[in-house]
Amino acid sequence: MHNVVSVDGYIADADDDVGPLFEWYTNGDVPLDDSGGLTVSRVSADYVRPMWDQIGVLVIGRHLFDITNGWEGNPPAGEHVVVVSQRDKPNSWHPEASYHFISGVSEAVETAKRLADGRVVGIAAGDVGGQAFASGLVDEVAMDVAPVVFGSGKRYFGGVDGQHLLENPDVVIQGDRVLHLRFRVRRD
Repeated sequence: MHNVVSVDGYIADADDDVGPLFEWYTNGDVPLDDSGGLTVSRVSADYVRPMWDQIGVLVIGRHLFDITNGWEGNPPAGEHVVVVSQRDKPNSWHPEASYHFISGVSEAVETAKRLADGRVVGIAAGDVGGQAFASGLVDEVAMDVAPVVFGSGKRYFGGVDGQHLLENPDVVIQGDRVLHLRFRVRRD
């Protein structure tokens, strides 16, 4: 499970505005992708590139699909995207793109594992990520913490109830205007 997050745990405000959360994606001089639109610090590039390269499939919610238009069929990582949705893929939307629309979170994660063929399945944080986390389907929590306080908005863990323990962070990397953290999920 992964996303950029504010210090107080939000991935966007109530209107889906990410504000300064993604500023670190353009404040460096090291390109993250072929487009040249994403340029980060050397430290962040050395962390993000290998992480993205390991991902075979992304699992996202329909809301993220709709607000990004599915990245026009070119996801930021992975070869496949599984969208948790009660609605089908839009007619004639990028027929060449490997996007799969599945109605439930558990089924979506199972489909993603099969498609990943041994590679990492990345789950976007938020409501879908929170449901996967609460169901025990998440092994690792990765956060890129931006130095901003939102006060309210869309929570990283969605509507997760109760207490859930994580291990000590096994990755703590300070980039420029971002702190990269990664935790294994405790299985007690």
